[in-house]
Amino acid sequence: MTENTANGANTASTASTPFVPAPASPYQGDIARYWDEEARPVNLRLGDVDGLYHHHYGVGDIDHSALGKPGAGDYERKLIAELHRLESAQTDVLLDHLGPRRVEDLLADAGCGRGGSMVMAHQRFRCRVEGVTLSAKQADFANRRARELGIQERVQARVCNMLDMPFETGQVSASWNNESSMYVDLHDLFAEHSRILAPGGRYVTITGCWNPRYGQPSKWVSQINAHFECNIHSRREYLRAMADNRLVPQTIIDLTGATLPYWELRATSSLVTGIEDAFINSYKDGSFQYLLIAADRV
Repeated sequence: MTENTANGANTASTASTPFVPAPASPYQGDIARYWDEEARPVNLRLGDVDGLYHHHYGVGDIDHSALGKPGAGDYERKLIAELHRLESAQTDVLLDHLGPRRVEDLLADAGCGRGGSMVMAHQRFRCRVEGVTLSAKQADFANRRARELGIQERVQARVCNMLDMPFETGQVSASWNNESSMYVDLHDLFAEHSRILAPGGRYVTITGCWNPRYGQPSKWVSQINAHFECNIHSRREYLRAMADNRLVPQTIIDLTGATLPYWELRATSSLVTGIEDAFINSYKDGSFQYLLIAADRV
């Protein structure tokens, strides 16, 4: 059953994004407040590198030649730039799996944060991209960046519930969750993606999930849940909920090894938040996985 909330309709050209006064549940109200109040340097300083503000992690090998020598006067600046390169590389991996897109397509970013992935999607495909978030602060930020880039007619964020997105049935050509699916029930989430996607449409998620082969969520996964006030799902839950909602996986990629260098580098930076060891240890002991799943709506 899909939960409902006021959509707070807006356009990207408005000066301010409306606040949703009553999210669908008390928990979602907590999440809206959490992200409205969030201002971690690890999210903002990385985005300041080139104006793409993400809320996810990175993949790929470290370019040590770009870092220079530890202790040099510009080493920290170069380290931050390298972390940002890796998180933008993660978005590129997600966009690669959306497949070819047409200019007339509508794409949907469920849990869009400050809009970095939306901007990159528009820059690649030139099509219209709309994102949803419970956080009015994030949506305001994303819409302001779209105006600054002159793409406000093609890229916009709305304040609403990803379980009740403001799209007509079958209106969307491709949609995604980039590290945002751990805040909702997966069956409700995938039912909504299945509703908004046209038949043959593509859905992609990149997410952290606990490994069923480990037996139960590990202490590291529990620490991550507590830190971000989320509820990490298992790999099995993703596949089961997709199957129940007409989303047929075409590609599953284990990105755990590809994301570990990002975390090990971040743990040496001035931007540590205290959660780095939980990610590193859980990836290494196999209790936590970083997955990409691309599925088609049938």
